[in-house]
Amino acid sequence: QLQASGGGLVQPGGSLRLSCAASGFTFSWYWMHWVRQAPGKGFELVSSINTGGDITWYADSVKGRFTISRDNAKNTLYLQMNGLKSDDTAVYYCVKEESGSYDWGQETLVTVSS
Repeated sequence: QLQASGGGLVQPGGSLRLSCAASGFTFSWYWMHWVRQAPGKGFELVSSINTGGDITWYADSVKGRFTISRDNAKNTLYLQMNGLKSDDTAVYYCVKEESGSYDWGQETLVTVSS
């Protein structure tokens, strides 16, 4: 099970930290991802992290503003979002990757607006 939290309403330029609590599986064994869906748009892969947390990837749209991390001891995935823009408004999902298949967690809504 994957439970995302930390979303909310924030002004442009502000920050939020999303968390994703994992349970029911060995969290440290799997690559993890954050995916978002903006209103009226398709899904966008935002960021990915390997099992050890030392390899990360970011979409160009968030590079330099977002930081993905994980705490395998706490079974938790994070996404630190700084310099938020209105274009970052979306529903955010944490996703577990297992041998080419994907398990999606519950979403958290991020709204960037003044």
